[in-house]
Formats: sequence, structure tokens, C-alpha cells
Amino acid sequence: MIKPVGSDTLQPLFVYDTDKHHELRHEAENLPSVTISSQAAGNAVMMGAGYFSPLKGFMNVADAMGAAEKMTLTDGSFFPVPVLCLLDDTDAIKDARRIALRDPNMEGNPVLAVMDIEAIEEVSDEQMAVMTEKVYRTTDGDHPGVAAFNSQGRFAVSGPIQVLHFSYFQDDFPDTFRTAVEIRNEIAERGWKKVVAFQTRNPMHRAHEELCHMAMERLGCDGLVIHMLLGKLKPGDIPAPVRDGAIRKMVELYFPPNSAMVTGYGFDMLYAGPREAVLHAYFRQNMGATHFIIGRDHAGVGDYYGAFDAQTIFQEEVPEGAMEIEIFNADHTAYSKKLNKVVMMCEAPDHTKDDFVLLSGTKVREMLGQGIAPPAEFSRPEVAQILMDYYQSLNG
Repeated sequence: MIKPVGSDTLQPLFVYDTDKHHELRHEAENLPSVTISSQAAGNAVMMGAGYFSPLKGFMNVADAMGAAEKMTLTDGSFFPVPVLCLLDDTDAIKDARRIALRDPNMEGNPVLAVMDIEAIEEVSDEQMAVMTEKVYRTTDGDHPGVAAFNSQGRFAVSGPIQVLHFSYFQDDFPDTFRTAVEIRNEIAERGWKKVVAFQTRNPMHRAHEELCHMAMERLGCDGLVIHMLLGKLKPGDIPAPVRDGAIRKMVELYFPPNSAMVTGYGFDMLYAGPREAVLHAYFRQNMGATHFIIGRDHAGVGDYYGAFDAQTIFQEEVPEGAMEIEIFNADHTAYSKKLNKVVMMCEAPDHTKDDFVLLSGTKVREMLGQGIAPPAEFSRPEVAQILMDYYQSLNG
């Protein structure tokens, strides 16, 4: 199986030993504590689950700046984005060397992790601006990722963490949330050697489904891991339980047995386009995928990124040898009326736009809200039914 990034073995930060876990929980109740941001909580979950292996905890400012500017930490190791724990103030922790990090996304703010503080540093406006520009390629406050990153505090608390909980993800999505450890184990149990991963924050329409089949066939893969984001999205995105139900129905009906796993991970979307594509590839290698599909405008939002920037970044900016996972570059896929099948649009040069079944997201949402199923060439009827039920429930 493919090795994790930068290490021979995966290094999840979740405390699996029952006695040690119980001991730490007890200790945490008496430690100075802070409720961290949703973004920091997502980072802690990803470290606990092994996706960010071999990170040991939250970065200091020098490492965060290195990750932002050249995807390299001060020790020379590779990581594509800053992983910070930013606080508004540090009054609650004063001179403490060991603290509890509390979850902002669960009632009662339970302890998510215990941290050994190595440094507390104030991040300057200039440093925030550099990190924002490098990661998001914009400092526009209307960009949802930029807004979320900059709405956190300016005190960076860094040091190793021990994770005690997977936030609401494990509780709310017990059938879908999986750690990198669990996915690696399941890939091994299924006997898969070549595995392609597909990232989604939306339900999968016919074009996505066929793209996965296409990638599996062309790469000669044994299996596909559909890996959906379960964290915070932007307003208007479809909630995770609805997406989950729609994707499971599609796999059940349109994929051969033992060819696809439906899983999810706990993280807030950054909408950082190219840089987030690199992060996505990073943690897909850690979960055991050998290949990763990156399509047009991967992890983008608005008009901030070029259509294929998330593909070219791997040749132009990622340090050579940083990751072993291979990228399957995909163009926009759509149903061809001429060929009666889904194709990559770049592979049908004799087609005009009118030769494809193309519907905007807005148009699809309107149709679903009115109880009108999109054409079968666009969306499987069983999937459309689940989405129609959801949209009609919104309309009362």
C-alpha cells in the first residue's frame, strides 16, 4: 500500500489507548481551557484522524508562514497550508504550559484535545495578509475562505496535541465519517491495490458518476473511495445527510459490488482552489489512495481561480517528490447527445455546447424545488428523487 506522506507509518494524534484516554479526559477537566475556532477544530479532527500525518500539532508562525509561502516547514518537511490555532485573547490560559481545547461546534463545548503549549505568538496584520494571499490567491473579504480565516483571533498558540474526540462528525455521521486509519484498513481488507479517490461537497450527478467510472477504467483501479466533506459549507450548499443518502443510492444501483466505498471526513471547506487541491491530495495519500481525481475548478468558489489552476499547481509549485499520489486530471464532463454517453468535453472536439446536456446549478435547484426531475442524462432518477424530497421540504 502507498506510504503516508513523509513517513513509513501513519501517525494519527487520537488517543486510542483506553486507560490513557480516560486519564487525559479526567486531567483535561482541570486544565485551563479555551474554545477554539471551527477552522482550528477541523484541523484538530484531521490531525486526530491521521489525515494530516505526520504533523504533531498546531504550527508556530514560522512554520505557518513557510507552509503558506513555499509549502515547506522550517524543518524542511512538506505541508501545503498553515495549520493554526488562532485565539482572540489568551487571558484564560495566561502562563499555562498545558491546556484543553474545547469544541465550538458541539453543545457544552466538550474537550476536543489537550495541547502542550510551545509558543504563543501574536500574528501581525502583514503576516495574516501574506498567508491569506498565498493560500487563497486573494485577500478579498467576500471570499468565504478568506473571511473565515481572517475572522479568527491574532494569537497563534502552537504545540503538540492529543486528540480525545472527533467532534460532531462521529456522532452525526456514524456510517460515513472515517479516519485515515480506518480507510487504510478497509482498503487492505478489500484487497485493493490501486485506489482512486473522489472529493465531493455536493451530491453526485451522472457526470460525476461517469467520471469515477472513467478514472477507474483508465487507471486500472481496483476500487474507488468517494470521500465527502462533512464540515461547514457555504449557505445554500446541500446538507451532508442528504448528500450522503443520494450518493449511497447511486453507488448501490450503479457501481459493481466491492468497487466503491462511501466515506466522509470532518473538516470545514476552505474554498482555496489550487492550494486546497494540494491539501486534498495530501490527505488522500495518507488514507491510502494511489490516485486522486481533480477536475475543473476543484475546491474553487466564484471567479477567483482559473478553470485548471488546481491541476497545474502540481507541476508548477508543489516541491518535487513531496507526494507519491498521482493526479488524474479531468475536464468538465457532460452527457453527449451525439454519442449517447457521458464524455469529457475536451475529448469531444467536434461538439458544440448544444450537443451536451448542460444545466446550471441554479436551474437544477429550481427544477428540484418544483418537484421536476432533471433529465435522466443529467441525474439518475433515484438520486433526483432524494434531492426533490429535500428541496420540497424547504418549501414547506
